[in-house]
Amino acid sequence: MDVRHATERYRGGAPEAGIESLHAFSFGPHYDPDNLRFGALIACNEERLAPGAGFDEHPHSHTEIVTWVVGGELTHRDSAGHETVVRPGDVQRLSSAGGVRHVERNDGPAPLAFVQMWLAPLKPGGDPAYEIVHGIADSTPYAVPEAGAMLHVRRLGAGERTAVPDGAYVYVHVVHGEVSLDGAELGPGDAARITDAKDLEAVAISGAELLVWEMS
Repeated sequence: MDVRHATERYRGGAPEAGIESLHAFSFGPHYDPDNLRFGALIACNEERLAPGAGFDEHPHSHTEIVTWVVGGELTHRDSAGHETVVRPGDVQRLSSAGGVRHVERNDGPAPLAFVQMWLAPLKPGGDPAYEIVHGIADSTPYAVPEAGAMLHVRRLGAGERTAVPDGAYVYVHVVHGEVSLDGAELGPGDAARITDAKDLEAVAISGAELLVWEMS
């Protein structure tokens, strides 16, 4: 198990434009050849947008993009004609496939915080696709078969336990609160990269929310 703390993330974004970004993997101008991916996961970005701030239209291809809103509202528009507002508890996925363009903005009155995770597909190409699941229930797995991955959302009260999925690659990201995982304490923004995970569990030290990727 490889624990990466929030303080180790690469700071990016454009603070002067109201955009703060924290990257867990090699990203953009920050190139780290020893930190390119873990399993299918190639990015796990914590994004904070001030009201009125956002990312203008930009392209993506050959990437599965999954977004989890922590607070506020995210407005999404893409070149395939989708326009939605993503709120806490919603899972959004944009399969960029052969190519798509999109806009991400904070058009609401409050600060926006979200976690965006990029996964490499098993096969390149194909047609872009979009999906949003509103108010996903706790412990309901969300499959991304194009990347051979499954997302588990876990919400725990203080003292509660949850099993960590067995898998070749498991990535645990702490959204809120603090948890103990195999003897390691993790707080907000911390993550654990687990290879050949088996018979592990997370215990909430305080109320916590976890995003857990199970990857083949």
